[in-house]
Amino acid sequence: MTLLDSWTLAEHSFGGVTHPTYRKGTGPGVIVIHEIPGMTPAVIAFGEEVVAAGYTVVMPSLFGTPCRATSGKSVAGAVGQVCVSNEFTKLATGVTTPVAGWLRSLARELHDDLGGPGVGALGMCFTGGFALAMMVDTSVVAPVLAQPSAPFAVSPKRSRDLNLSPSDLRVVKERAAAGCQVLGLRFKKDVAVGKRFETLTRELGDAFIRVEFEGREHSTLTEQRQQEGVDRVLAFFDEKLHTHAR
Repeated sequence: MTLLDSWTLAEHSFGGVTHPTYRKGTGPGVIVIHEIPGMTPAVIAFGEEVVAAGYTVVMPSLFGTPCRATSGKSVAGAVGQVCVSNEFTKLATGVTTPVAGWLRSLARELHDDLGGPGVGALGMCFTGGFALAMMVDTSVVAPVLAQPSAPFAVSPKRSRDLNLSPSDLRVVKERAAAGCQVLGLRFKKDVAVGKRFETLTRELGDAFIRVEFEGREHSTLTEQRQQEGVDRVLAFFDEKLHTHAR
């Protein structure tokens, strides 16, 4: 028995890249993208909460080992995978992570399957900004950025970067100006997030909703779970996906 036994395992392919996906639930679609080191028990538990709130959740497994608990060894292994993969940008600024195309394709497929106003997308940690990149596709109507941490904030310039190309940032700003809001969560002193929330506020204005917690911790929805953060995410999905579908 594993934590994923009740989920339906499938695969999604796009651009010559294939990753496994896990699906469960009914209702509007939400894509939950795991953090480093992978689809941990805490990430799966969060996915179960979204399912219980009335959504069809799809969790892609992009790196790491599903169901493996967070440890120094699992983190090191996932970082190693990420660093050698050309699907992810780690240090480059002003570029969109290549895996964004695959994730947008997954969002379109889920939306085509379920209909409705669109789908939600939530990224965490290293994948936090991926939900912003997915917003370039109009199928994504409820993007959530939980402690976005790429590119790695090893310099002031990188700590401000949104992991988007200028053309993708332009589309994101246009969609935000047209009413597509973006929800962001972080601990105020999380060095991994750097100055990205300030960049998001400057670029998106009132369309960027900031949810911030005191302290230096990191994983707002999982390892250092904040109930207020979980509640705000579910309320955001309800407003954008359930309410707009009625």
